[in-house]
Amino acid sequence: MPVTSQLVHLARRASVVMIAGGLLVASGGPAGADVPEFWGGSQAEPVDPWHAVLLLVGVPLLLFVVITAIVVIPGVVRGERFTPGGQATADQWFGGPRSGTAELAAPDGTQSEAGGASGRW
Repeated sequence: MPVTSQLVHLARRASVVMIAGGLLVASGGPAGADVPEFWGGSQAEPVDPWHAVLLLVGVPLLLFVVITAIVVIPGVVRGERFTPGGQATADQWFGGPRSGTAELAAPDGTQSEAGGASGRW
């Protein structure tokens, strides 16, 4: 396909996309609905500031406390301590040898690839 026919084909595709996009934007007019009657229209009652603070601060704070209690209470019931630094945990190697590092082969010589990671500087 020559370059000019490719440009004509690309221009046609671009024009189709532009027309489709324009029709889509033009079809979106303003909504033809009024404000529901139960909203009160312009005579809405003012919101009490304490009610707003209770709703916007108190409810999230209550959720935070409840979720924290759900997470912490089972550990306290089991007798776990929550101290700074926490409890010392045993080293864990997931998927490693079951009897510890004693199963790992030591390097046989200077050219050996056994024995884990090493660095050369």
